[in-house]
Amino acid sequence: MSIGMIINLMRNGIFHVFILAAPILLAALIVGLIIAIFQATTSIQEQTLTFVPKILTILGMLALLGGWMSGVLRDYTIRLFEIIPQLVQG
Repeated sequence: MSIGMIINLMRNGIFHVFILAAPILLAALIVGLIIAIFQATTSIQEQTLTFVPKILTILGMLALLGGWMSGVLRDYTIRLFEIIPQLVQG
């Protein structure tokens, strides 16, 4: 197993983490920004006003993109298991 192969595995793993987490984090960021602007304009400083919509947005995004996310993760895992014999051979 060469250093180049290890770096490639690490790069692919980090890339997949970013690809899978980005839509959920982006949606939560947008909802948080909208609620922060609403709170600043109305002077309402209730903590649950930011927490509940973000949680609902995250759950909605997981329900919407869960199939795609599990497919990407499944394909990546299958590719990892397919290269195990190459890693053992050296």
